[in-house]
Amino acid sequence: MSTTDVATMSTKQIAKRLKSLCEKGQFEDAVKELFSRDAVSIEPMASAMFEKETHGQHAILAKGKKWNEMVEKNHSHEVSEPLVAGNSFSVTMHLDATMKDGKRMDMSELCVYHVKDGKIISEQFFI
Repeated sequence: MSTTDVATMSTKQIAKRLKSLCEKGQFEDAVKELFSRDAVSIEPMASAMFEKETHGQHAILAKGKKWNEMVEKNHSHEVSEPLVAGNSFSVTMHLDATMKDGKRMDMSELCVYHVKDGKIISEQFFI
């Protein structure tokens, strides 16, 4: 999909595209294609792993890379159908993975996205 195509996408189209990419495990591609350069990513809380807020597309990509480096094996992941309202949408994501420290993580998050000018400008995760 070209940059021009993305710029003209509606919130509903962006939501469907994000779901499609995430279902395939193409999280990095989703950020590169759908997120604005100055997007913000908000975690439920600050932790030893991640700051509460991450600003900018490059920093969000780096956060994703850090997460991937911590995962030993992905057993499964699921993404719900998007729920769209105006310039926002949400999905639930479920992940079952074994981390490199040997602990298995089975978690679900509500992910809320805001869109402006054909790009995701923020994502926020709730557990």
